[in-house]
Amino acid sequence: LKSPEITPVAQEAEALFTNMDLLLFSLIIGIVIYWFMSRKKPEPIPEFKKIDTPAPTSRETSFIEKMKKTGKNIIVFYGSQTGTAEEFSNRLSKDAQRYGMKGMAADPEEYDMGELSRLSEINNSLAIFCMATYGEGDPTDNAQDFYDWLQENDDEDLTGLNYTVFSLGNKTYEHYNAMGKYVDKRLEELGAKRIFDLGLGDDDGNLEEDFVSWREQFWPAVCEHFGVEALGDESSIRQYELKEFTDINMNKVFTGEIGRLKSFEVQKPPFDSKNPFMAPVTVNRRLNKAGDRHLMHLELDITGSKIRYESGDHVAVFPTNDSALVNKLGQVLGVDLDLVISLNNLDEESNKKHPFPCPTTYRTALTHYLDISHPPRTNVLYELAQYASDPKDQENMRKMASSSPEGKALYQSWVLESCRNILAILEDMPSLKPPIDHLCELLPRLQARYYSIASSSKVHPNSIHICAVVVEYQTKTGRVNKGVATNWLKNKLVTDNGHKATVPMYIRKSQFRLPFKASNPVIMIGPGTGIAPFMGFIQERGWLKEQGKDVGETVLYYGCRHKMEDYLYQEELEEAEQKVVITQLNVAFSRDQEHKVYVQHLLKNNKENLWKLIHLENAHIYVCGDARNMAKDVQTALHEIAEELGDMTRTQATDYIKKLMTKGRYSQDVWS
Repeated sequence: LKSPEITPVAQEAEALFTNMDLLLFSLIIGIVIYWFMSRKKPEPIPEFKKIDTPAPTSRETSFIEKMKKTGKNIIVFYGSQTGTAEEFSNRLSKDAQRYGMKGMAADPEEYDMGELSRLSEINNSLAIFCMATYGEGDPTDNAQDFYDWLQENDDEDLTGLNYTVFSLGNKTYEHYNAMGKYVDKRLEELGAKRIFDLGLGDDDGNLEEDFVSWREQFWPAVCEHFGVEALGDESSIRQYELKEFTDINMNKVFTGEIGRLKSFEVQKPPFDSKNPFMAPVTVNRRLNKAGDRHLMHLELDITGSKIRYESGDHVAVFPTNDSALVNKLGQVLGVDLDLVISLNNLDEESNKKHPFPCPTTYRTALTHYLDISHPPRTNVLYELAQYASDPKDQENMRKMASSSPEGKALYQSWVLESCRNILAILEDMPSLKPPIDHLCELLPRLQARYYSIASSSKVHPNSIHICAVVVEYQTKTGRVNKGVATNWLKNKLVTDNGHKATVPMYIRKSQFRLPFKASNPVIMIGPGTGIAPFMGFIQERGWLKEQGKDVGETVLYYGCRHKMEDYLYQEELEEAEQKVVITQLNVAFSRDQEHKVYVQHLLKNNKENLWKLIHLENAHIYVCGDARNMAKDVQTALHEIAEELGDMTRTQATDYIKKLMTKGRYSQDVWS
């Protein structure tokens, strides 16, 4: 249908408008195209070629290719939580050179362990495993994937793989050397050939002596197996070379960071062992009312960090050494501690370019990165002996590093029992003047310290609580030795000259967990600072109760020396008892009467109630504190209760408690 409104004049005007519109439209399009094309020109395509170079974080995951490329035939894998297994693996890889072989230390987390079956491609090859056990028979963090791989790959054929294992553990723990024993047994099951017996190191005894004795027998067995002889070269083998900087941009110098440069100043989540969070200290108070010890409660603020934790987890903190100790070392060695240096690995193919973050100053290395407080191991004495000008000092240092009974006894008495750290050794051997760079190469890394978290994230989502006792004691030489981390924490005042005191920290997940069902009763046994995780448990049970949940009996066995001196968290515990969050509060004051009373005595006094909770009501038992005595005595008391009230033999009672552990109903968070 035609529209009656459109006249011929109107149509003509419409056509004219359309032509002009087209002209303008074309002009605008032309300008836009020209502007767009000319704008693109300053961005030359060749700029993108930079992507061709691999990112600095990319890393060779094939240890076989690396060994072939560098002519290595021995690889030493380490499962290490506190650095000792890594240290031992470095010593073994250096040893290889003395037997005409070439070794490399390796972190299993960095490599494809499925390549073990290919090691036979390399002549006279050998895999050594230095495996520490952590917690309740668990693998260390860096060996977890390797452990999972061993468990999951039943069809793996390791025929042709030569191996040996040295295991690091502590006899006071229930699962002594569990990880090393498992790796040794499992490799054999998969077809690998054990060329030397499993070594068992006991940190409750003398771990260094166990390692040295094993190593002294291990290398002759290797020589016999491969038909090689020692080169007789006992000289010191340097792993790193020193580079000094006289003119360097200080923004490029590490000042204590664990991983990324400036990571303490510019914080980026996620936070972990390589990237700790700088948590401000909001509370630092003394817990004990009297006595000569210092027991303390600290609170760390984790607001905005995205850090999550659960009751029972551990907080790891990175302490620094006492500045007085560092300054004395500088004086004894006669060096400028503020010189900027780098120690660079002589093996350019090694993943480990430096022994600690470099470039840095000697002061920073001795303060943040190196362990200068523990008695040095025998390999340090052996390597430093060459720098003693007195032949008698040289002889004694080498003797202490040997496996002879006389040498072992001298090391035990003069170094270990006398608690001589490296400074004490240098002071008591005036002829010993090692170059500081070699000393820094040999000293082990200063490790993070772990504390059981004393809070619940349900109640304190932005705060982590620590409970600790300051370590300080006099040695046989009359010196006062101070615990590195506890003294450092003690001095972390909330405001330090107007600045907030901070603590580099991260969370380590634990298996020490409240039962899934809140209605299950819990029995908590923790004397002294062993109360820590139970403060978190009690807070959480109280919170669950407030939420209207059915919460089972919450029983606490706590112990301290004197009620009026060191009854930790007395007000909080008594308040929880009044609110019936704690249904039974049992406290042993060991020294308030003539006969000492400990938590295990209270357990026996309440045996009927305990047995009812454990045997009939599915209670979960938790033990925290000293592994050497308390944890064993508690276990013995529970064996006796099961024997008597469960009408069992001692063997049956022992098996009964072991089954509780297997089922996750008996958990321990202990230390020695």
